[in-house]
Amino acid sequence: MKQFFIIIILFFPMACRAQQPYKRTLKLMGSRFDITVVAKDSLEAIKNINIAIAEITRIEKLISSWDTNSQTSQINENAGIKPTKVEVELFNLIERAIVISKLTDGAFDISYASMDRIWKFDGSMTQMPSKEQISNSVTKVGYENIVLDKLNNTVFLRIEGMKIGFGAIGKGYAADMAKNLLISKGVASGIINASGDMAVWGKQPNGSEWKVAITNPLNKNKVFALLPIGNGAVVTSGNYEKYVNFNGKRYTHIIDPRTGYPSTGIISVTVFAPKAELADALATSVFVMGKEAGLHRINQLPKIECIIIDDDGNISKSDHIKIDKL
Repeated sequence: MKQFFIIIILFFPMACRAQQPYKRTLKLMGSRFDITVVAKDSLEAIKNINIAIAEITRIEKLISSWDTNSQTSQINENAGIKPTKVEVELFNLIERAIVISKLTDGAFDISYASMDRIWKFDGSMTQMPSKEQISNSVTKVGYENIVLDKLNNTVFLRIEGMKIGFGAIGKGYAADMAKNLLISKGVASGIINASGDMAVWGKQPNGSEWKVAITNPLNKNKVFALLPIGNGAVVTSGNYEKYVNFNGKRYTHIIDPRTGYPSTGIISVTVFAPKAELADALATSVFVMGKEAGLHRINQLPKIECIIIDDDGNISKSDHIKIDKL
């Protein structure tokens, strides 16, 4: 689950400039979205924000596993039975997701949706699930069993009962697509913030870059760093609210799709990347991989940076990100 730890900081006097930022907050894809566009007046801003909303709604209908009429639901219904023909857009998204799964050694996997819900993070759990329960929960998980036919644009899940879902990549993708559409419409600057998955472009009306404030979840009222962001994306994933403690160990609600066990040791991951889709997936992956393995993998990727906060509040970062602490 993405938590809204990042705050956009605006630095400019509004009254003396023709261009101004306009923001609307609403619920889309089951989550909070903050859509900000820079425009000359409110009418232009409303028109462009509505364009973004329509695009996000379109994507939700395409990738939703809750909508029985979506192509994603059709893929899941036909698991173990037959391939499903899908739109090129959905096919390409699944193809990219598989690439990320390979890149992260399966720490990211869109077939996680078939996992049994044996972990409860609502306060009702009183004991650890058994090893057998945990092992059984991942029997239908595995990106290797997603078969793509590029010639016919079909997707087939080999195992009956297998499911795919886009909870760890969908909002980032929607933010990217809304951003790209607004750019094509001539919107020079803005931010699509999908509950902490942010796609950013252009600059503030005074010519300075947008900036994000990074906070420590253990001290959320104190900003420890301000980082500029231009044409790119930043995603913060947090795990400090939903967790359980057993035998002195903290288990959080992001589950390793390879083992069925929750991630441990990290409470917040912030990833900077060219696209929110990729940053979204990598933030989840770092949680699952752990601090050392996660940082090692991020350091191998071009144009990707990461900030990790562990259970003790310690801050770690990838090799090439510069933090000017406040």
